[in-house]
Amino acid sequence: MEVIRLDKVSLWRRTQEEFSYDLKKTILSVLEGKYRKPAKKLVLDKINLVVETGEKIGIIGANGSGKSTLLKVISGILQPTTGSVRVRGQIAPLIELGAGFDPEISVMDNILLYGILLGFSRAEMRERAQSILEFAELQDFTLVPVKGLSSGMVARLGFAIATDVQPDILILDEVLSVGDESFKNKCKQRIDKFWDGTATVLVVSHAMEFVRESCQRAIWINKGQIKFCGDACETVDRYLSFVSQ
Repeated sequence: MEVIRLDKVSLWRRTQEEFSYDLKKTILSVLEGKYRKPAKKLVLDKINLVVETGEKIGIIGANGSGKSTLLKVISGILQPTTGSVRVRGQIAPLIELGAGFDPEISVMDNILLYGILLGFSRAEMRERAQSILEFAELQDFTLVPVKGLSSGMVARLGFAIATDVQPDILILDEVLSVGDESFKNKCKQRIDKFWDGTATVLVVSHAMEFVRESCQRAIWINKGQIKFCGDACETVDRYLSFVSQ
């Protein structure tokens, strides 16, 4: 059964330069007659993709090719400019760990809020809270506002919540770079359980051997387009051959 379908999905986004162009500069440029429309870049270009239940899919490509953007569109973080996205099942994105946290409220309140956003009740999240805190190694920070945590602590908390709730679809974007070696091993062991289970997993990775050995299929993204989609080993071989030219 298909759980993800993208039909002719395209996404235009403002360039980073334009994002940093503040309101004051915009007003001055209008008054001086120098205003120009914000530049936009085609980040995803007519993407068609179907993912079946339980598939483990690697997403590869150069930096800036659109891999993370594709995951954000599937997760609902970004809306496509054109085309349609359909997702069936509960999805947990580990893309920008901790990006959805409110820095002003406590770790416990953020656990409850994050879980509710993923579709769980407050009561369910209260039951899960202790195991989440233990995994993230934050038992002593329950009542501390998230803004009082280090970036590593915030990332550990995000990972602990998203993987504790056991979603139907897990979205991973190079998350094993989080924390010290001990925590990385804990992360890998937990992700291995998803690999052995029935969850659908999409993972962006620059580790080609991992994609070869762990994924059934792979998608090669190049300049916002799917250059090739197929058997993981064949996709990696094609990509490596391309970049070595």
